[in-house]
Amino acid sequence: MSFYKKIINKISRKKQYKHWPGLIEGYKKWLPVNDNTPVITLQEGGTPLIPLNKINSIIGNGVKVYAKYDGLNPTGSFKDRGMTLAISKAKESKKEAVICASTGNTSASAAAYAQRANMRSFVLIPDGYVAQGKLAQALVYGAEVLAIRGNFDKALQIVQEISNKYPVTLVNSVNPYRIEGQKTAAFEIVDTLKYVPDWICIPMGNAGNITAYWKGFKEYFEAGITKKLPKMMGFQATGSAPLVFNKTINEPETIATAIRIGNPVNRDKAFIVKKESKGNFFDVSDDEILNAYKLLGKEEGIFCEPASAASLAGLLKLKNEIPKNSVIVCVLTGNGLKDPDCAISNNNSKFKSDIEPSIEIIAKAMGF
Repeated sequence: MSFYKKIINKISRKKQYKHWPGLIEGYKKWLPVNDNTPVITLQEGGTPLIPLNKINSIIGNGVKVYAKYDGLNPTGSFKDRGMTLAISKAKESKKEAVICASTGNTSASAAAYAQRANMRSFVLIPDGYVAQGKLAQALVYGAEVLAIRGNFDKALQIVQEISNKYPVTLVNSVNPYRIEGQKTAAFEIVDTLKYVPDWICIPMGNAGNITAYWKGFKEYFEAGITKKLPKMMGFQATGSAPLVFNKTINEPETIATAIRIGNPVNRDKAFIVKKESKGNFFDVSDDEILNAYKLLGKEEGIFCEPASAASLAGLLKLKNEIPKNSVIVCVLTGNGLKDPDCAISNNNSKFKSDIEPSIEIIAKAMGF
C-alpha cells in the first residue's frame, strides 16, 4: 500500500461528524412522539455552550461561567425548541391552523414552523411593544399578525379563549409540547459538560423556559444519567417582575420586551421549580440588563437580545454570594438581531460619519 493511500485510509477511519437532525430526532426517546408524528423541523437545538472567560475573571474565586446561546436557533430564539414539537403534534392531530400571543419571539417561531408544516398561523401582539426584528420575521414567514390595543397578558387571554372556541391550536407555553421540546436544552448542557452545573441562571417572562429546564434536569437525574440537580436562579426586570414580588403587574415596563409580562401563565410551576431546586428569583434593573448586554458584546463577542442579558445581569448582581469554584450556565434566550434599535441606542462604540474618502483623513480618524 502506498504512503498516500495509508494516509487516506487513516483519515477515513476517524470519527465522522453527522449533520445534526434537529432535537426531535436527536432526543426522540425523551419526547412524546411516535411513528405517526410528522417531524416538522428546521434543525433547531444543538446550540453552543460558550465559556465566558472575561466574565470568569470579573467574578473570580475559581467560578466558571458558560453561556447557553439559544440565539443561534433557526429563528433566533429558544422558542424553536418548543415550537418544533408543538407544531409537529398539531400536524399529527390534523390541525390546519395555530395561534399565539407574543412579545415577538413566539410569533416568529410559530410562523416559521407553521409555514414549514403548511399550516396557517395567527399571532396577536401588543401594538407598539414588539421589537422590529421580531415583527419582521413573523411577517416574512407569512403569519397573519393582529396588533391589539393592550399588553401581552391581554393578548394571551384572548388567544386562550379563541383556541377553546375555534379550530385553531394554541402554541404558547401553556401547550405542554412546548415545555417538552424546551427541556432538551438541559440535556444538551449535561451532554456537553458531562456533568451538572451548580447554578442555571435564566431570564423569566411567562416562566415556561425555567419550567422546561428543570423538567429536563430532573428526567436525566431520575434516569440515573446524572447524580445531582442544579439550583435554578430566575431573573426578571424590575418593572416586570411578578414572580419576584409575587403579585400581578398590571402595567409591566422594561427595555427587555421579551420578558415584559405581568401575569405569567406558568407562575405556579415556576414556584415549584424554585422550591424543588432550592433556587431563588431576583429582579434586575434595566440599567443592569443593559450593562450585561454590552459586556457580553464587547468582552465576549456574543450579541444577545436585552432579555437574554438578564441572566448575566442577575449573576453579576449576586457575584459575592456565589460559592467558590462553582460552575454556572447563563441561558441566553435570543439573538441580538431581534432588537437592532436597542443595539444602536445602547453601545460604547465610536461611530464617525461624513468623512471624506481620503486615505490621509481616514487614517487620521483612525488615530494614525
